Amino acid sequence: MPFFYPIEILTRQHEECIEITAEVAKKVKLSGVENGVAIVYVPHTTAGVAINEHADPSVMQDVRKMLGLLIPWDHDIYSHMEGNSAAHIKAVLTGSSVNVIIKDGKLVLGTWQGIFFCEFDGPRRRKVYVQIIRE
Repeated sequence: MPFFYPIEILTRQHEECIEITAEVAKKVKLSGVENGVAIVYVPHTTAGVAINEHADPSVMQDVRKMLGLLIPWDHDIYSHMEGNSAAHIKAVLTGSSVNVIIKDGKLVLGTWQGIFFCEFDGPRRRKVYVQIIRE
């Protein structure tokens, strides 16, 4: 039987990456699942989720900067009427979900890895859903 947990996130900037590893780990502990998988899902079309280095915050800042260079906010090629096409494109590139193995009641992440919620059209009130499936 899977366990399902929401996480609420209040973003404060137009674009930012917020580490949510500790929140996801709390949901794993709450579930009591020792071995399985945690699915972290973002139900928004202008936000995403990524696993990357969490030891040095400049890594995710660099990711945001490069996405900004590759996909500028204001561009005359976009046709989406709302004016936030760049956010939609960045969300497609980061993706809407990640899967993390659970072993011995803990998330299996590399030494430098963390889970990040990626906001591309904030500030907003957002949700992340964590579904935990027992092995």
